[in-house]
Amino acid sequence: MNEKIRAREVRVVDNEGDQIGIMPLKKGLSLARDKGLDLVEVAPNAEPPVCRILDYGKYKYEQAKKAQEAKKNQNVMNVKEVQMSVKIEEHDFNVKVDMAKRFLNNKDKVKVKIKFRGREITHKDLGYDLMEDFYAELEDLAKIESKPNVEGRDMIMILTPESDK
Repeated sequence: MNEKIRAREVRVVDNEGDQIGIMPLKKGLSLARDKGLDLVEVAPNAEPPVCRILDYGKYKYEQAKKAQEAKKNQNVMNVKEVQMSVKIEEHDFNVKVDMAKRFLNNKDKVKVKIKFRGREITHKDLGYDLMEDFYAELEDLAKIESKPNVEGRDMIMILTPESDK
């Protein structure tokens, strides 16, 4: 802004958005002062750098407003976890499915974890079957981000909410 601009020549754009042209920095600064405004470098990497004649305070306020609006429209996705065992009963399984449905409807990812205890780890096929059944219950709401895989004594699958139809 103003004297902090280091380029010798700049492309000047006035406060209405019309291009004035390429000129020495001093001439651009004097044009800005005549209008009672600031000369602000908006594209420093261009050749020559682009500077606008505008009210710097107002410009800063508008940039902050745009950033705030972008942040407001940003969708934050959390990862919720559902844990079960290979020996889960049908009712408990349905409770976990309902919990996952609620998470997916809130646009959160769901990490499904099956904990193997003792010698259960030798029956990984039961875990894969359980994961398939779990996904079959949620197929209309979710898609698989990462397929079931074994990490240590846990089998993990990650589901993401299906995009709005």
